[in-house]
Parts: sequence; structure tokens; C-alpha cells
Amino acid sequence: MTRFSKLLILFVMAVVSCQPVRRMQQCAIAKKGLARATPEEVGLSSQRLERINKVMQGYVDENKVAGIVTMVARRGKVAHFECFGVMDIETKKPMQADTIFRIYSMSKPVTSVAVMMLYEEGHFQLNDPVSKFIPEFKDVKVFVRKTDSGVEVCEPKREITIYNLLTHTSGLAYGLSKETVVDEMYEEAEIFGWEQTLKEMIGKLVKLPLANQPGSKWKYSISVDVLGYLVEVISGMRFDEFLEERIFEPLEMKDSGFYVPDEKMGRAAALYKEAKSGGLEPGDTDKWGRFTKSTRFFSGGGGLVSTAPDYMRFCQMLLNGGELDGVRLLSRKSVELMTTNNLPDELLPYGGGDLNGYGFGLGFAVIMDASQTGILGTAGQYSWGGAASTGFWVDPEEELIGIFMTQFMPYTGRFTQELKVLTYQAIVD
Repeated sequence: MTRFSKLLILFVMAVVSCQPVRRMQQCAIAKKGLARATPEEVGLSSQRLERINKVMQGYVDENKVAGIVTMVARRGKVAHFECFGVMDIETKKPMQADTIFRIYSMSKPVTSVAVMMLYEEGHFQLNDPVSKFIPEFKDVKVFVRKTDSGVEVCEPKREITIYNLLTHTSGLAYGLSKETVVDEMYEEAEIFGWEQTLKEMIGKLVKLPLANQPGSKWKYSISVDVLGYLVEVISGMRFDEFLEERIFEPLEMKDSGFYVPDEKMGRAAALYKEAKSGGLEPGDTDKWGRFTKSTRFFSGGGGLVSTAPDYMRFCQMLLNGGELDGVRLLSRKSVELMTTNNLPDELLPYGGGDLNGYGFGLGFAVIMDASQTGILGTAGQYSWGGAASTGFWVDPEEELIGIFMTQFMPYTGRFTQELKVLTYQAIVD
């Protein structure tokens, strides 16, 4: 070997070793049975998709997040799947294709699917009162005002329905902020006690008033956790067991559940938040928090962990109209109802004035008019996110799915928005 050849080899090795942590992860797709395609095969530009890599690696290099996994599929095939940064800053372990993330509120669409599966089996009608199955809700009152001696309440004009729970129009609160007096009451009552069962949560919840009359307002709430208990009551199964048997196992979502078992902890991403001095610091005292052990509280609103490939399979099932690889969970008509705006005009825009163009279905935000959203998209696109800044969207018209995974709190939707823009701009068919 000549001296020049040796120098050339050393140079190449140096260049490779200096490359950012960013690797295509085709092996995980193969294990999950998802087809792989070049971007051009599904009407995307490889060159333009590369812009995703630059922006995402930039977030890591700027220390805004520790690590990221991005995944894009079109026409049933994965065209982009990359990893950036690390799972854990302390160990410097690179982000991997099968990294397990807390998905928080991305649990909500999964719970909605579970509810609609029971609906299709004829167990209830969507407009049935919740008290038909959970009698404790029969006597719930509505908050009027705070008084010197406590709070004034009144009778609800009508009962909470299952439909109200699915659309966040139940009048329930969340207790994760001090937005209302009722939210403060939730916090004082420790509605989210992670050592309790769903039934025990319901026992505390029904003693508190509703924040508003059922059906009168869209308010993000604990409604989906109530739906998890509804699944338990109707199915006769624990909620975690129902999800495993009826959704995760059939869809081969092998890394999804309510905690990360010991044998998989090497694949769990640590949670981070912005440090006061700049940069990042652990978001939990032990970096992984309550998700490292089995729980009694199976939160359908925010308790799940999952991976990008697992959640892609869930999204592809929805895009296919309720079916994946010969396994049907829902009918096409149920998926259509779930992913169509279900709110009346007087409740739009839901959640505040900055969501123009969006409606809300049964567990999803839905674009009604893309021209009003201020971001690239398509009418009919549905999506949601999770508290640790994860997010996904499904676009039926473009046959397009995007998934963004990281572990950063408090929630920011900008990361997923960036991925949306960088994905849509790559469409060239």
C-alpha cells in the first residue's frame, strides 16, 4: 500500500468519525414488516428530504434537544427514517430506530380507537350518557362561582355522553394548570395519583364539579382517562390488557405499553428540559421517572410509551381505513367519523384563537381549511402530539404519515411543524 493510499484511508476514517449521529435504520422497519421505498418511488424528492436532516441535526447541535427520531411514509411505504443525537446525554448512547419514548397525549388516539372498537361491537351508542355504564356520573354538578365558604354549583342541563368524552366537550377539567377554579380543585384532590386505579380516580373525580355545562365548550381534559375506565367496565378487562390483546399484539406494536420493562430499559430515551443556565437538564429526578415500573393507573390520556416504528403501524392502520396487514380493527366509516370535525361552529376554533382552520374529531385535530392554518397541509389531515414534544400527522389525500419523536418538556409543537413543512415541500409527483 502506498503512502498516499494510507493517508487517503486515514482521511476517510476521520471524516466518517466526525459525522453527526444520524443513521438510516432500515433493520427496524424490516422486523416490523413495513415496506421500504426510495423517496422517488413514492413521489418524494431525496434531495429535498435531506433538508429534514439538516434542520433536525441543527436542533441537536444547538442543544435544544438531546436526540430525535423522524419517520415519513407515503403510499404505504417508509421513505425516510433517521436518528439524530443521543438517547441519554450522560451515557452518550446514540438515538436508535427502536428507541422507546414517553408519548403522553399521543396515547389519546389509541384510547379512542379502543372505544370505537367496542362501539362497533354494539355495546353502546355515542350519545349514551356515561352514567349508563359508570353510575357515579349521574349526580355530577356544574361549577358556577367561587364563594367565601367554597363553591356554588348547579345541576347540569344534560348528562355527559360518551361522545362528549371523545370530543373534549364533557365539561371535565385536567388539573394540570390553574386555568380555572375547577382545575385547581383537581390539583388539590390529586386526581392524577399514579398509584391509584382508574376506578379510584373516578371515585375522586365525581365528587368535583364540572368546569362548564356538557357540550357548551371544548376544554382539554381528563375525559380520555375516563374513556379508559369505560373500556374496562364494558370489556370486563383491565385497560392495559385490552390494549395489548386487541390493538398492540394484532398490530405488532411490540414496544408499546404503560411502562418500559427492565429488559428494554437500554432503549429508553431520557427526558430533558431547558436548564436555567442554558442547555438541557433531566426532566425527571431519575431521567425516566414513573415509566420504569409497572403501574396501577393506566392513563388512556397520557400513560403510554412507544417507538416510531410501532406508532407508524398504528397510523398506517388508520390511513388504511382501520386495517393493516390483514388485521382489521375498525371499519372505514368509523375512521372517517373519528377523523372528521365533530364540533359545531360555535365551538370553533377549538382551544383558542390560534387554531384557525382546525376542527376536532374523536381524538384528533383535523384540518378543515388548510389556507387558514398558516402551515403546509391538506384539508382532512389529522394529527396530535404529546407533552414531551412528540407529534404525528396523517394525510389521507396525500397518503402521507409523519412522526416526530423526542423527549423535551415543556411541550413545543414547532418541531413537528418543521417536519411537516420539510416533508410537504419534498412532494414532487
